[in-house]
Amino acid sequence: MTDPFPAWVEALEARHTASLTFTEVRKALQALSSVYVQRRARLAEGDALGSAGKRAAFALFYGPLHFLLVREIVRATGAARPAPETIVDLGCGTGVAGAAWALEAGGRPSIEGVDRNGWVIEEARFTFGRLGVRGRARRGDLAGTALPGRRGAVVAALTANELGDDARDHLLARLLDAHRAGASVLVVEPIARGVTPWWTRWADAVLGAGGRVDEWRFPAALPPRLALLDRAAGLDHRELTARSSWLPG
Repeated sequence: MTDPFPAWVEALEARHTASLTFTEVRKALQALSSVYVQRRARLAEGDALGSAGKRAAFALFYGPLHFLLVREIVRATGAARPAPETIVDLGCGTGVAGAAWALEAGGRPSIEGVDRNGWVIEEARFTFGRLGVRGRARRGDLAGTALPGRRGAVVAALTANELGDDARDHLLARLLDAHRAGASVLVVEPIARGVTPWWTRWADAVLGAGGRVDEWRFPAALPPRLALLDRAAGLDHRELTARSSWLPG
């Protein structure tokens, strides 16, 4: 099967540079990176997606990076075999985590993406269509989203670190409940401990439930245009790094 990733990245570039120059996207990417690394208190204010430039940078740059990252983790953990029937993508963003998992599973799973932001819901729908996976995305609250049981799967990729303590604790309890009901559960988070000081507690809970916990460093093979944007913004993604927890169904 032909890999749809390169054509999707080309479509993203056409979609998000129609009204923005390369320099504008590069400046927005630098500002967005600063929010995630140095000004995290502004995430709750919606500052990460507060301008057209930041939204373009999020979709065009971080979307493909996160797709590649989750795809590598799915391959390394064997999460695509057997293929789940459904994948619930919590805090789906532009839909890349669920799409990466579904494609690795041969395109068989259907995806339900859930996010609070209306703009990313439209982007997730675009992602599903361009990557050729079956899925829908809707605006909703993670706490109220029904999670699957047997033959289902849940992914929370780069989501828990943006939650408050109480919401994060509630999410962990729900993920463990979903696993006990038979679902597979994949959580992906940044490797930096300053962003995830709660990770040890989550890791202990996952290991106690029979899962595995890993830290990853994958060589980054970025498409040429993304590599150029990466260098121009001074980000230097020679590796894709993350930590993950995996509970097989």
